[in-house]
Amino acid sequence: MSSREFSKIKESLAAWSDIRQLLRGGEQGQLVPVVIPKDRRGFAWMALVFLALYFAGMAALTSLVLPAALAALFFLFVALITMWRKAIIEIEEGTTGVRSRWGAITGTLPPGRHYLWLPWDRVDAVVDTSTEIPYSAPIVACPTAENVPLKSIEFFLKFRIVDPVAFVRTIGAGNFDLVLSSAVQDAIRQRSRRVNTERAYDLRGSDVGDMQDALNRQLGRYGVRITGANIPDVQLPDQYQQHLATREKVAKELSAYEREWELTRKRRIDTLLMEIERSKKTRDARVVEVKAAHNKARKDVARMLEEQETEAQRVTWEIEARGRAELTAAENEAKALRRLAESYRDNRAVLQYELARKRLDVGAKLAENAPQPLVVRTQQGSTDSALSTLLLAQLLPRIAGSGTGQSPTA
Repeated sequence: MSSREFSKIKESLAAWSDIRQLLRGGEQGQLVPVVIPKDRRGFAWMALVFLALYFAGMAALTSLVLPAALAALFFLFVALITMWRKAIIEIEEGTTGVRSRWGAITGTLPPGRHYLWLPWDRVDAVVDTSTEIPYSAPIVACPTAENVPLKSIEFFLKFRIVDPVAFVRTIGAGNFDLVLSSAVQDAIRQRSRRVNTERAYDLRGSDVGDMQDALNRQLGRYGVRITGANIPDVQLPDQYQQHLATREKVAKELSAYEREWELTRKRRIDTLLMEIERSKKTRDARVVEVKAAHNKARKDVARMLEEQETEAQRVTWEIEARGRAELTAAENEAKALRRLAESYRDNRAVLQYELARKRLDVGAKLAENAPQPLVVRTQQGSTDSALSTLLLAQLLPRIAGSGTGQSPTA
């Protein structure tokens, strides 16, 4: 349970000289927004008036006129001074006096000096209307959404009495303390019902504007306005505190691991960046070398192309020379062949003549040595038989080879 207690509001009965101290400092740790002043006025001045009248009567009835008249004047003067002093009412700055006549409230007295000449006019209460009065309310055993009672929720608010007549007439300081504590407890319990136990610490410093508006709606008819409110502290049950302590420890370890990992990651990134820079320098050096090699290769290729062009031109010239020589030889050979063809064409008639003469000689010789036909007779009315054909095939070679010219008959 929280070591702090509910603020207590009360009203006190005090002399006019103690009103300032009570309104500003309270009484025995309790808040005193309303002080009922003791009526310091009385009828003592009436006794002085009666004495003045008595001495005035003595002055009229006795021979001691001057001393009795002086005494009557003195007591009358003292009665007037006493009446004037008792009629002075001084209201402190920041407070308001509630004025009544014959017990009925007739209005208020602003700060400053006032005169109440009639004894039945009096100040029923002096109300602090400028100070924002702090009020602390530690609420215990507030159930959460899971119906887990929280250890305590401390609620702090500030209120100001804006209508002293309504405050004094309708409720008073003592009753207002009960109403305010009840309203605050109800508002806090409704708020705690809307949060989970593990998120109960979120109530600390959370926005309680809705609670302030609700309290103003409840307490506005009493002439009070809530000017500020917050939840400064929330205490969980012991087991949940241990649980949250464990979670906080794990969270701290996780945070430490994350920081360590972040340092390691940065170190690795720096190393990689250095390697990348080194690789870039190596790549640039290689690029320079490659460019140099490329330029050298281009020069070598250009020189080789020039040499190959020279060699190709030489070979071309040799081929052209060889071709021209071969062409000349081919032309000469063609001319020789053409001449030979012409000679062959001239000799062709001679050759044809010789060939024709030789053919005639051969024909004459063949005619001289031509065999006589052999007639083989067969049966009447039949064609060549197989026997005649066989015999003719055997005899023809002999006849041709012998050349005797005989023709056997059948």
